[in-house]
Amino acid sequence: MKNILHVSNPNVYASYLNAPILHPLVSVIPYDEVSPIHSSLNRYGVYGLFIQQNFPKNLTYGMKMFDAADGSIIAVEPGQIGGKEDDGEEIYINGWALLFSPELLHGSDLEARMKDYHFFSYFATETLKMEPSEWGRITQMLTQLRHELKENADSPTLRSVILGYIRLILEYCNRIYLRQLSKEDQSASDLLKRFHNLLREYYLDGRQLDLGVPSVQYCAGELAYSARYLGDVIHKATGGTAIGYIHSFVIEQGKNLMMNGHNIGETAHLLGFEFPHHFTRLFKKMTGITPSEFLGSKN
Repeated sequence: MKNILHVSNPNVYASYLNAPILHPLVSVIPYDEVSPIHSSLNRYGVYGLFIQQNFPKNLTYGMKMFDAADGSIIAVEPGQIGGKEDDGEEIYINGWALLFSPELLHGSDLEARMKDYHFFSYFATETLKMEPSEWGRITQMLTQLRHELKENADSPTLRSVILGYIRLILEYCNRIYLRQLSKEDQSASDLLKRFHNLLREYYLDGRQLDLGVPSVQYCAGELAYSARYLGDVIHKATGGTAIGYIHSFVIEQGKNLMMNGHNIGETAHLLGFEFPHHFTRLFKKMTGITPSEFLGSKN
């Protein structure tokens, strides 16, 4: 795929921006020091937090386009695609990027905690909007973490210090996420998020390989509601149907798989379709183009 930066480790992105390489498993980049920069559309093999006062317009996140609010945070996790293709324009950004490898988390309590940070999900289409005091504290932590990386050689002790800073920054992000969540309509929003997380866990657990593409009846049963009630709540929250929501989720997963190098047959199998043409038919229905045409447009 052209124009996609494969961020397989944190320093791929640092090198792209000509930022110093300070550690093999974590990168802390102050945009003020490397701007002006060229934007990039990234395929992530790492966790990332983009903590910025200003973002480029028309960003891609989970194959969707959006404009990020100023003074906010975008979170990404391995397997996701996001950013903006380089259009040749030089841009100035005020803020930070923090990227860290899943390898850094192995064996730590933070590794198990990561699944509870729902703001990494594509579903969190709203950026995490910081209060001025939060911007100051997070900036201070990133500055201190960068000093640690500059002044100390890699060691188990340093890695423990790094994890401590990352854990604290993630808890700040989670507090912002929960604050934003509390402002929403809980009755519909909570069930919608549980529905989405059920779909996400269904695929993370590989249930589709045995059970196929999830149905409304299955999801309703897992959530302890009738299929009709689930459908009514989804319609209230989104204006669409429960099966439409499932199909949209599945197609977004399919786009991501294909963008990560899987062919159409492999993608159909990994999504739980019995036959590839079933996936092709649904893809055409949902997007207006075939999977082949989608792949062709990205080459």
